[in-house]
Amino acid sequence: MTTLDRAVDTYLRHVAVERGLSRHTVSAYRRDLTVFAEWLATTPEVRSESADRAGGASATADVGRLARADVAGFVAHLTTRPEGPLAPRSVARMLSSVRSFTAFAAAEGWVPLDPATAVRPPKAPSRLPKAISVHDVERLLEAAGGADDDPVGLRDRALLELLYATGARISEAVGLSVDDVTTLSDPDDGGGAPGAGPGDDVAVVKVTGKGNKQRIVPLGSYARAAVEAYLVRARPVFAARGPSTPALFLGARGARLSRQSAWLVIQAAAERAGLAEHVSPHTFRHSFATHLLEGGADVRVVQELLGHASVATTQIYTLVTADMLRDVYQTAHPRARR
Repeated sequence: MTTLDRAVDTYLRHVAVERGLSRHTVSAYRRDLTVFAEWLATTPEVRSESADRAGGASATADVGRLARADVAGFVAHLTTRPEGPLAPRSVARMLSSVRSFTAFAAAEGWVPLDPATAVRPPKAPSRLPKAISVHDVERLLEAAGGADDDPVGLRDRALLELLYATGARISEAVGLSVDDVTTLSDPDDGGGAPGAGPGDDVAVVKVTGKGNKQRIVPLGSYARAAVEAYLVRARPVFAARGPSTPALFLGARGARLSRQSAWLVIQAAAERAGLAEHVSPHTFRHSFATHLLEGGADVRVVQELLGHASVATTQIYTLVTADMLRDVYQTAHPRARR
């Protein structure tokens, strides 16, 4: 094992244990850094140039000899590779993984300077989040099922209602435990949530997001009813098929529902609803944010509900609603066009 391999392993342990990143994020970092290391090992002309500058040893074998040319060459390779260039967003993601690793290497003193600091990814075309209309969301939810004698339909309806009601990522939704769905109430002053009357119970979900950061998201009445129906009539049916688990959403064998299975639930509902547009788990998240902003919600409130670290990430949804307003104006106003 080279010092680069050992450095990568140390970095991955750091992001998993000390930074608390999810196993999916750690796996993505591992895949990207493996591609980077393999490219370094199979590109002798770049390697020899870096080694000459660093003193003659193989830069592949020594993390301390990584140079800016290595990172820049890797980015150039990804955009021109013979088996097909990667899309700008994919290149940017892989460069982000390398940057995170080299920044850690510099902080640990393995390299004198971070070799990736000045390397920029190719510019990605602007792409707005894809949301579907409220009407299409309702069709999708109805298509999920929910009859009292259908445990699968009750589960699927509860899952989709929760995704749309909370804007949770699919990994966050399937990662929920039963105890993460609760109610807030204060019979004395009606506390728990703004607008709640005295004695009102406000259903909330404790969502654990990226970096194990937790946020509390209200659960609307439709989603609350769907989740309660699932917990009473369907979850016990699934739970009887496997070992005890605190997971909220269970699969056919009684274990926690996987992301892949949840994706199939969404695809099946979309097909039954006859939606022509592609529907993915993130469609619910995009629609949640877009519909809130269209309804007048403050962007910083939406930021908190989505769990975005920066409001700039949330503001892209304001562009979606601005585009909609522009289209309506141009269509409806008599002097919008010549």
